[in-house]
Amino acid sequence: MKKTQQEEEVTNKKGYTPKQYIRFLLPSLIGILLFLVPVSVDGNVTIGLGILADGLQGAIEEYIPLFMTIVLCASVVGSLIVKFTTIEAVKKSAFLTGLFDITLFWFLLRAFGALFAVLTLNEIGPEFIWSGLTGGVVLYDLIPVLMVWFLFACLFMPLLLQFGLMDFIGALVRKLMIPLFKLPGRSSVDALVSWMGSGTVGVLLTTQQYEAGYYTKREAAVVATNFSIASIAFSLIIARFLNIDHMFIQFYFSVVVTGVIAAIICPRIPPLSLKKDTYYEPVGKQIDEVVPEGVSSFQWGIRKAVEKADQVKSYTSVIKGGVKNVIDIWFALIPLVMALGTVALVIAELTPIFNVLSYPFVPLLQLLQIPEAQAAAPAMLVGFADMFLPAVVGSGIESELTRFVIGVMSLSQLIYMSEIGILLIKSKIPVSFAQLFIIFLQRTIITLPIAALMAHLLFF
Repeated sequence: MKKTQQEEEVTNKKGYTPKQYIRFLLPSLIGILLFLVPVSVDGNVTIGLGILADGLQGAIEEYIPLFMTIVLCASVVGSLIVKFTTIEAVKKSAFLTGLFDITLFWFLLRAFGALFAVLTLNEIGPEFIWSGLTGGVVLYDLIPVLMVWFLFACLFMPLLLQFGLMDFIGALVRKLMIPLFKLPGRSSVDALVSWMGSGTVGVLLTTQQYEAGYYTKREAAVVATNFSIASIAFSLIIARFLNIDHMFIQFYFSVVVTGVIAAIICPRIPPLSLKKDTYYEPVGKQIDEVVPEGVSSFQWGIRKAVEKADQVKSYTSVIKGGVKNVIDIWFALIPLVMALGTVALVIAELTPIFNVLSYPFVPLLQLLQIPEAQAAAPAMLVGFADMFLPAVVGSGIESELTRFVIGVMSLSQLIYMSEIGILLIKSKIPVSFAQLFIIFLQRTIITLPIAALMAHLLFF
């Protein structure tokens, strides 16, 4: 049988030099150690990146709210300057115009984010904005974590993306990922990054992969809304808050099972199934995970990885790209987190909207024999505002079984506007606010019976 051109290329390809292999292996190994290897520190499971982030946050924690308030105000001032300046150098800077030349809608969100931060920092203005249940949570609890995590994630993420690790793993596991989740093999790395580190970092990774031409519109939307699972560390915090940490293994096992089942079903139903399998137009398709006949997946993965690493000609450019990503996150994303996160928490904490919307869940919870269904129902929906809110709602419930189910649900729903939702709306991945809410409801309806069944049959 005559060989294809691709097979000929594989056959005729000369061996790579040790330097080329090292260029792939060394950065990838460092990336694995930082992002994917679990480490136990003082009884808490985290990753290398988490140790760096927690260390920095602990050292400068008291200064972060003030620093980020200054950054948020600077993002507004920078937007005004770039919009109205006549300075040619500024106009010609693609980075500055991309960062600050924004539409009125995004400018208003930045302005409200800066305003809420100033009010919260100084505890002035309407108390419902700066209270410890709303703006205070965002500025003092959420933003410090995001600031340090995104700092190190943006600086070190090229170790996963640009030196061949994604290409290598993609070739190895594509035969599993395609039939189960209708996704390329490299998406498994997104899940691992979320699982070991942070769901928001997983979404950032997905966004960069989509904009680089490695995911289609459908694949990016599926990965971002189904694979950005909560880290083991955050899951343990939820378990402790709900006073069920004595059964953490069963708890996290239930989270994984419900998450996998939802990730199998959700991509096969609208709105995700209706997304186009086309790539981000400015770059087009850049991925090739198809393994030629006569070549093992391992050999093909090594080849693609070395070729990818070989494209990195300057480490300086990689570092500059990481720094630009940090600035983009701090100046463009975190103002939206402050604005929308505060609004979401105000709605969840100070209005009856989520209580009213949760009424249909009462009979469903009763059907599933969940005790205290009336008190538990709001926890099924408030997670759309923030992942931690269901635990807040459920912490006062007496039934351990109910608290167990609420904890599993809070970690399985995935879509919450204070972080993941804002990241996705800000990104170029084609998902709208309405679609995010629909996917949130789908995941809730799919995972609730599974969580209840596992609680009844396995643990209670």
